[in-house]
Amino acid sequence: MAVRVGVLGATGAVGQRLIQLLDPHPDFEIAALTASDSSAGKTYRQAAKWRVEGPIPEDVAETTVTATDPDEVPDDVDLLFSSLPSSVGAEVEPAFCEAGYVMSSNSSNARMDDDVPLVIPEVNADHIDLLEVQRDERGWDGAMVKNPNCSTITFVPTLAALAEYGLESVHVATLQAVSGAGYDGVSSMEIIDNAIPYIGSEEDKLETESRKLLGEFDGAELSHNGVEVAASCNRIPTIDGHLENVWVETEEELSPEDAADAMASYPSLELRSSPDQLIHVFEEPDRPQPRLDRSLGDGMAVAAGGLRESSFGLQYNCLAHNTIRGAAGASVLNGELLLENGYL
Repeated sequence: MAVRVGVLGATGAVGQRLIQLLDPHPDFEIAALTASDSSAGKTYRQAAKWRVEGPIPEDVAETTVTATDPDEVPDDVDLLFSSLPSSVGAEVEPAFCEAGYVMSSNSSNARMDDDVPLVIPEVNADHIDLLEVQRDERGWDGAMVKNPNCSTITFVPTLAALAEYGLESVHVATLQAVSGAGYDGVSSMEIIDNAIPYIGSEEDKLETESRKLLGEFDGAELSHNGVEVAASCNRIPTIDGHLENVWVETEEELSPEDAADAMASYPSLELRSSPDQLIHVFEEPDRPQPRLDRSLGDGMAVAAGGLRESSFGLQYNCLAHNTIRGAAGASVLNGELLLENGYL
């Protein structure tokens, strides 16, 4: 039988992507949709201003949206996917976990909490067992796993592929698509014919989340990786696909050829949403590009290219689809990891 799931914040941009990915998923059955109080009581078709390509799934369109409250979600829902704004998530997500719900959350709140696993399954699947520590410390019957920020997800798999060479320092400059700010996040007058060299709190997320993801879990506590990470984040007028320029210094000598081999051969997983090849490496010097390469692996792969030596170590570019791999798809993948590891 399929696992009955709910989507918190179902009417937003990431919530819509979640529904698009979950509706045809053979392991999950959408059984609950929540949103703000103003949407509660409406059908999903009425409440959601659908902006994802393709129509609203018919079996979801007539579902009644409820308030985002544990009392409004059926007890037989086994897994919740959260795309709530962080200010809302910080308040209500713990209440759902206390009520016994297991949650895969895209919201940024609590990502850096010591007992909350922050997971990219192909990179640090073993961190999921931090949930045992979380339940012991918080007394929850439920549990909460987080996926990282969309820009963090883009470059961390490439770093994981190079970790065997000893990561010392990383500099990353991001060129982030407007969809990362949500539909109303950046006005057309701000972004057309422009680039914005600041995204609030984004740089800190790349610098801290990456070290947690690359850290080690010994079964009791998690230690962060010691690599130094410095980030500069920029918004550009592309719709989807975060492109990033990365410079990496390693303890051992690392040629562009060795780096390309390490990335291309970095293993994926057999989870249903994992791409067959996690990192696609381009030989062409002008790839990857957002419009051409964001949909690799149904939007779940990472693209890399432009590998070359520089005075600051290895230099390369990487790209991922920010609302699929970087958000909704990452949450679904963590849901599959929860299922595989017996947390549902």
